[in-house]
Amino acid sequence: VKAMILAAGRGERLRPLTDRVPKPLIPIAGEPLIVHQMRWLARAGITDIVVNLHHLGGQIEAAVGSGRDIGVQVRYSRETERLETGGGVRYALPLLGESPFLILNGDIWTDLDFTTLAPLAGGDRCRLVLTPTPAHREHGDFDQRDGRLLRNDHRPYVYCGIAILDPALFDDAPAGAFSMRELYFRAAAEGRASAQVFTGRWFDIGSQEMLKAVRRITD
Repeated sequence: VKAMILAAGRGERLRPLTDRVPKPLIPIAGEPLIVHQMRWLARAGITDIVVNLHHLGGQIEAAVGSGRDIGVQVRYSRETERLETGGGVRYALPLLGESPFLILNGDIWTDLDFTTLAPLAGGDRCRLVLTPTPAHREHGDFDQRDGRLLRNDHRPYVYCGIAILDPALFDDAPAGAFSMRELYFRAAAEGRASAQVFTGRWFDIGSQEMLKAVRRITD
């Protein structure tokens, strides 16, 4: 299984910090966040990793290099314009191959055991990891029933930024910038999306408050 870490975003809510440091390089417990993420993947036996780059991407490439020192092999998908999550993954498909692969947002901290991620089944095009909506979020993203991803008004879960994707999910996807959510919603409507619920530690480091929360439990 290959993995892709989404690392091209600007991190607007963490400015001015992210004006000079890309969010995946923010130090957590003495190491850049993206290095921790690569170690999580390596412990699960996932060592072939693609990283997309845009905002201050040269800093990420300089810090991580080939990934050899971390025990992984890293290749880079360099975006000349910001393609958002969906466009970024679509652009990197030639590096990801024809088999299902894992994607991981470059701004999350979790204690998820990546070996517990279930593979895609049947004709499914994606499998999302969900967690109960945390207190600081006004509403969730999705619902699920018996492991099937649902989009309805209840939305008791948020998407963790971790998913297994079949490249066929991108059939007929638009060119250029677009959000992965568009493809998730379509797959859910077609009955081709599954979900698994995670109840451990998970933080979306999208604000100073969340960054401080992660540092409190790691430093």
